[in-house]
Amino acid sequence: MPSLSDKLKALGVQVGARNLPTPPKQLPEAHPIEEVVAGYPQPTPHGPTFLSETAYVSNYRHGQVGLCLEAPLGCIADWADERLAGCDLEQFAFLDTETSGLAGGTGTYAFLIGAGRFAGDTFNLTQFFMRDPTEERAQLHALAKFLEPCRALVTFNGKSFDAPLLNTRYTLHGLESPLTELAHLDLLTLARRLWRDRLPDRSLGNLEIEILGFERTGEDVPGWLIPQMYFDYLRGGDARPMAGIFYHNAMDIVAMAALLNHMAQLLADPLTAVEHALDLVAVGKLFEAMGQIEQAAALFNHGMARNDLPEEHYWLTQQRLSFIHKRADNMVAAVEVWELAAEGRQIYAHVELAKFYEHKQRDYRQALDWTETALALLNQPTASRHERQEWLAELKHRRVRLQKKLARGA
Repeated sequence: MPSLSDKLKALGVQVGARNLPTPPKQLPEAHPIEEVVAGYPQPTPHGPTFLSETAYVSNYRHGQVGLCLEAPLGCIADWADERLAGCDLEQFAFLDTETSGLAGGTGTYAFLIGAGRFAGDTFNLTQFFMRDPTEERAQLHALAKFLEPCRALVTFNGKSFDAPLLNTRYTLHGLESPLTELAHLDLLTLARRLWRDRLPDRSLGNLEIEILGFERTGEDVPGWLIPQMYFDYLRGGDARPMAGIFYHNAMDIVAMAALLNHMAQLLADPLTAVEHALDLVAVGKLFEAMGQIEQAAALFNHGMARNDLPEEHYWLTQQRLSFIHKRADNMVAAVEVWELAAEGRQIYAHVELAKFYEHKQRDYRQALDWTETALALLNQPTASRHERQEWLAELKHRRVRLQKKLARGA
């Protein structure tokens, strides 16, 4: 007679503990954001959103640099947006987002938005946190109210990422974005112009170290980890890891205020504020791009007079200076620079001198001499492949043309 166990097996009932599925792990104890970050739920017409506020007083320094502007923004306004010059410091908003993805798009939302604003000489930072995606509309409403007094926006890579992302989120909720009418200064664009030659890494974190002299504590978290950390928080309700994200966001915004102050000082008085020759030349390039030619030429000369300017950049700066003189039709100054560069075996200077004597002076003999000297330099083993590709055909063509002119003149 079949046993009870056999009858249960026939009915599909498993006997014993073998092959039973592993029981689900117990979720960690919930730690709401209110226990982790100092803040409070802010009521809005669309429900509550969580706010955290921090004040940085006048004597706070981010590394070596304070937050309040110590120089006018005239030069930055001329370069970026002339509306900036008409804004009081209290009308600037410094903004950064932490998002559910790093690529943007309609599926990405900003779960933490930090915004800083000056009140006198105190820098007030407010962070708007989305405890749950259902709070997004309330979060966006609260941010818009915060930005009402502001006329200018300062971000770091915000023109490409933060502002388009937030504009999309407002649109998806049928709300008007408060960002579209603000003058926008993206510090990343200016940082690339100022430190491209000296600093391979122009990320905000590296600029904090190299320019501001500030190093973050171990509380900081890398940006690439932040989206996953937020998703883990949504699944388990443990907000403790959010403390590092709040710190990361706060430091980004405070660093922007300090960086703007440093940039303003650097551009207002570069000969005093700039420590590195490469930075001095970079400011000269910026002035040249803005049409401030006399200032650019002066900075190029000061940069070349410094002992810390690398040789490659010395010759490139000298070349830029010569073309400034050439465009201004100051050929005496241009020729003087080219002759110095020719002593340094710079091919372009020989080419420019050949052009000058051929077309300006009609001295075909001197033009041919400069051409022959350039060709001799290109034929030496020290000449680079790039130089030969750039100049060899042109110089050979010029030599033939000059030889014909001299023959006709004879």
